[in-house]
Order: sequence, then structure tokens, then C-alpha cells
Amino acid sequence: MTNKSANQMWGGRFSAGVDAIMEAINASISFDQRLAAQDIEGSRAHAAMLAATGIITDSDAEAIREGLLTVLSEIEGGAFEFSAALEDIHMNVEARLKDLIGEPAGRLHTARSRNDQVALDFRMWVRDQADAAISGIEALQRALLSQAEIGADWVMPGFTHLQTAQPVTWGHHMMAYVEMLGRDAARFRDARVRMNESPLGAAALAGTSFPIDREMTAQALRFDRPMANSLDAVADRDFALEFLGAASICAMHLSRLAEELVIWSSAQFRFVTLSDSFSTGSSIMPQKKNPDAAELIRAKVARIFGAQTALLIVMKGLPLTYSKDMQEDKEQTFDAADNLMLALAAMEGMVRDMTGNRDQLAAAAGSGFSTATDLADWLVRVLGLPFREAHHITGSLVALAEQKGCDLPDLSLEDMKSVHDGITGNVFDVLTVENSVASRISYGGTAPSCVHAQVARWKETLG
Repeated sequence: MTNKSANQMWGGRFSAGVDAIMEAINASISFDQRLAAQDIEGSRAHAAMLAATGIITDSDAEAIREGLLTVLSEIEGGAFEFSAALEDIHMNVEARLKDLIGEPAGRLHTARSRNDQVALDFRMWVRDQADAAISGIEALQRALLSQAEIGADWVMPGFTHLQTAQPVTWGHHMMAYVEMLGRDAARFRDARVRMNESPLGAAALAGTSFPIDREMTAQALRFDRPMANSLDAVADRDFALEFLGAASICAMHLSRLAEELVIWSSAQFRFVTLSDSFSTGSSIMPQKKNPDAAELIRAKVARIFGAQTALLIVMKGLPLTYSKDMQEDKEQTFDAADNLMLALAAMEGMVRDMTGNRDQLAAAAGSGFSTATDLADWLVRVLGLPFREAHHITGSLVALAEQKGCDLPDLSLEDMKSVHDGITGNVFDVLTVENSVASRISYGGTAPSCVHAQVARWKETLG
């Protein structure tokens, strides 16, 4: 079946109607209507510039401005009827503007193409999302800072290979994620600087013969400058790829924290208790309290990673400048941005509401011979042994403790002397987890004093 009403926005080149299947594959209004606010803001700036440069009259520009405000009000109020026959947000807005103000609407597109128009709208939308991501990251950082401050001196096991390695503090562990998220925010800020150039005025691909003022529209739309090459301006989607790259790394960090919360909240660990707000029960097992929010965050990462990969594949084989393939840039990016913001908000809520179980953390901190490195360091520092010899002696003492079914602090002095006669009773001072973490005062270390210093630094940074 054929749709007999040709799309008049294409002009006189096409006389036949658009087949229904072609309309379905060609239309993007089902998703790019999300660009309505950016599209209308860009059109208002363009119209104001056209009037300022004498390309259109002030009266036409005023009619366009008022008409666009009416269209925006209709869209925001839910009264606007989007049409798939009009393909995209740009044509839907322009068609409605023509209904409202008549002939002046046809002058809005002077010195502009849908190519630079969509590049502008999408770039502005991604810029807004970068700002939103930074805000979401900072909210999560503040929640982690609160946890770090509460537990600056709580001892817990630090892990390598998910095996007990050395004791650390709860606050130090929380601050590790604050640092990761700080890099994430920096990546979004860095990408934002590069994306903050305006493609408007590049027109279809070659610029325009009209005496436009690209600096004026760039300034009106809060860009640092116009893009310097018209071909690049309409062909570039690096800004979306950089956003997705930053989103992917951030999502990976969220997934790592989510994985730890899944493990820590299990009956086998009991390091944390998640609030009921971010947990669910079982339909059959009444004792269950499932960390579903954390698990879903862990899964959301796949969608964000997938969006970046999909857009890279879309762009990799495209010659300059615009190809219709690039219509596939938006759905992926929209979905990734939505899921990143949801994951950030959910993680912020979980971290804010969770309770660290101090006693369980402390009990686990002292298990698994976690102060073995402290013993080796003591042998080097006090007895002057080479570290490799100290390492060997400590390993022998660990083996002895295993034979006796106890931990290192539970060995007698006689037991220790049986391995090395130079060991004295002072060695027991370094074998407590509290003394172990307190001794780690090197910059970036786990000592409570270091944690408090880093919390203070980040509080000042975040304001």
C-alpha cells in the first residue's frame, strides 16, 4: 500500500508518494522529538541572526520567534501532534510554524540545512547530558564522602584476587570510588570543551552565500565559537562518541561498585546492609533480601557499552559528509544517557542509605593473615633483614599458624622465635589490624588521618 501524500518539505523534485515501508524506515520523529527544545532554541537564534544581518525582515523574525514559542508551549503541554509523514522534529516544527504564522515560516530555513540543524540540535542535547552526568556523579561522590567520613577508622579487609590481602579502612575503600568518579566527571568536562563549537551556518556541507553571522548564533547558543570547517561541522559525531566513551568508563566504575555491594550484602560477607528502598524480596523464599538495584546497575553497563560500539560501527565507513546512516546516532545515545543517569541516581541512593556493619568488617579484617606484610616490614625495619629474607620468614610463620589453626597474632613468642630467634615481643604491636592501618600514612594510604585529609580535600573541591 502506498501513501499518496508526498512530503512537500522535499519540494518539487519528488511527485510520487512515499511507500509506507519507506516512511517507517526513514522517519525519526518517534525518537528525535526529544530534541524539540534544542531545535526551537536553535531556530530562534538563527532567525534573530537572519534579521540582524538583513537577510529577513524584523517583522518576519518576530513572527517566527512568537510562533516558535507557541510550538514549544504546545510540545511541552502535550498538545502537539507529531507526524511520521513529516519525518523528523525539524519538519514537524516547521510545518506547525507555517500553520501558525503562514509565509514568514518559509523564510526560517534561509541559509540553513537540516544537516547543520540536526548537528546543532544533537550537539546541544549531548552537551546538556554531559552537564547532567557531572551533577549525578557529584551527588554520588557526596554520598560516598559521607560514608567515608563515618567509617574513616573502621577496619576491613583489603583484597587482591578477592583474597584477603592487607587491612584497610572502610573510609579508604569509599574514597577509592570518589577518585574514580572524579576522573569520570573530568572526562565529561573535557569532552564538553571539545563539543562546545557550533555547527550552525555550515548549511548542507559547503557553507552559504548569504552574509550570515556565525559568531552571533554561536554566542546566543552558548558555544565558544563556530566550527571552522563546514564539511566537518555536518559530518562530525565525535561529540556523541566522546560522551558515550566517558559514559562507558563511568558505567564500568558503577558496575564494579555494584558488584561489591552484591558480594558485601550476601549472608556470607554481611559487610553492608542495603536499605529496603533498594532491595526486593523473593516470591517463594521469605528470608531473601535481594540487591536488585545493584544487579540492574551492573546490567545497564551492557547497554551503554553497546551504544558506544554501535555508533562507532555506524560512523566507521561513512564518507564525508552526511549520510542517512547518521540518523542512527540518536537512539543509541538517548538510551545510554537515560541509563547512565538512572544508574547514577540508583547508586547514589544505595550508597546514601546503606549501613556498613562495623563489627563484621573488623572481624573479617583480622582473618586470612592480613597483617603478614606488617610482620615482614617489622623484620626489615627492626631486625635489619633484607626484605626477601623477611618475606621467607613471614611465610614460614604463616604456615606455622595454619598448622596450629590460628592467626598470626595468636602465635606465641616462642612459636615466632622457633622460626627466627631475633623476634621480640614488640612484634605483636604491628600484628593488630588497627595498628596496621594506622601505620599506612604515606600519601594516598589507608590510615584514618589520610582518609580524613582526602575527605576534606574532596569536600572543598565539590563545594
